[in-house]
Amino acid sequence: MDIDKYSKELDSVFTATKDRLGQIADPCPSQPLLAKVSLALLRTLLLKNAAYGDSALNPVRIFSKADAVEQIKVRFDDKISRLSRGSDAGEDVELDLIGYLILLRAAKERQRLVKPEVIS
Repeated sequence: MDIDKYSKELDSVFTATKDRLGQIADPCPSQPLLAKVSLALLRTLLLKNAAYGDSALNPVRIFSKADAVEQIKVRFDDKISRLSRGSDAGEDVELDLIGYLILLRAAKERQRLVKPEVIS
């Protein structure tokens, strides 16, 4: 996977954020750490998405006919269930939950973009 293809867009986000922070009297010293954590999350999410064959946003629907949004919600429920029972199976539960939230957001955005407008 070529994560570098996202670097130009990320650079523009960082530049805009840096410009905005320059207008604030006391810029947040945590910004570099937030950027580092966010980029690590993005990298992990993209790698996992590729490894799983984009199955969260484009499920094959062999058994379940639910759309991607509902399937992601089920995965989220399962993850929280395992967490509440104390059986995380060595997973990074926080990272997985954040990843599922991003996937959910992307799936909802896709639905919004492809949903035909209803004219009344």
